[in-house]
Amino acid sequence: MTVSTTEAMSSDGEPTLDWIDVRSEARAKAGLTRRLRPRTSNSTDLDLASNDYLGLAKDKRVAGAAAAATLKWGAGSTGSRLVTGSTELHAELEFELANFCGSQSALVFSSGYMANLAAVTALTGPGTAIVADQHIHASLIDGTRLSKADVVVADHCDVGKVRHALETRGKRRAIVVTDSVFSVDGDIAPLNELHEACRATGAALVVDDAHGLGVVGPGGRGAVAQAGIIKAPDVITTLTLSKSLGAQGGAVLGPSRVIKHLIDTARPFIFDTGLAPSSAAAALAAIKILREEPDRPERALTVAHDLSNRLKEAGFQVSTPTAAVVSVRAPSPEQAFQWAETCRTSGVVVGCFRPPSVPDQISRLRLTARADLTEADIERAVRVIRESAASAGVGSRPR
Repeated sequence: MTVSTTEAMSSDGEPTLDWIDVRSEARAKAGLTRRLRPRTSNSTDLDLASNDYLGLAKDKRVAGAAAAATLKWGAGSTGSRLVTGSTELHAELEFELANFCGSQSALVFSSGYMANLAAVTALTGPGTAIVADQHIHASLIDGTRLSKADVVVADHCDVGKVRHALETRGKRRAIVVTDSVFSVDGDIAPLNELHEACRATGAALVVDDAHGLGVVGPGGRGAVAQAGIIKAPDVITTLTLSKSLGAQGGAVLGPSRVIKHLIDTARPFIFDTGLAPSSAAAALAAIKILREEPDRPERALTVAHDLSNRLKEAGFQVSTPTAAVVSVRAPSPEQAFQWAETCRTSGVVVGCFRPPSVPDQISRLRLTARADLTEADIERAVRVIRESAASAGVGSRPR
């Protein structure tokens, strides 16, 4: 077969992929372009952008466990979990995660994204109604889109709207889907009230506790444990190992029959290569540190409140954190980007959240507190953010 070097044309006579350039130009005009920023291993920048809430990603005990596992088991898991991708480390990690958080059982995935896809798609289908919070993570949104279920989006943290949607649903089965700690502003979902609504209407509750684990709850056991519903037979919790645990991967926690159902039916589990043994070992080491150093979660919360309070005192519009996420609003996508760039130039790396990553369409800097930040780090961060605002054309509110 001979492949023509002439560019293919779409039905309207234009080169097939020219629409990509048009969309790219539109994003650039709206200040919504993105780019990769490779980190160096010896950077002296102050990191307020990563999700390494407990400062464990470079902890020698965590990194050392990953290195030792690599030498013992190899660089990769070699296959899907149902073929060759399950090791003794995976089984141990699943036991420890369930035991630490207080759940009956656990199943480990290659990422938190895959864990969310698995939980939502395997527990739903054409005969199910899904009621989802307006601000859920993109991975949960994608799960609802793939589910083929009837989906209702409820106003953010509005239990009344959730209950109404459940009571008026046209399907027999239903699940409610929410984050525990929302990743943009760091606010926390009313989990007990949502669970009561589910109980009253015969629905199950799926909670993404990615930003709660390691920061919220007794000893960092998460927001679902804090709400006292981790053992409930109608509650399923998803986690990521890449935030507070400083590793990689994700997990679903819940009743044993749910975990068995995922093993049998969840496509993101069945057809995905298993988590690398090094990541499983790193997460195991991090859980051990959490058990031995239960003050780390409290320190992360203290740092978050310090950052929030000092930036509010400087006149900025700042969220009040319930976990380790602090949000600082910006007037526009362009100003948010410039503000973040100026901070980076001054040695402080902050997150820059702009549409479509923010469900409320409001751009902001997103700061993540870490348990290993010092008083000097906090002072430096506040000073740089304050000084960088002016050069980005961002004014603070009158105090």
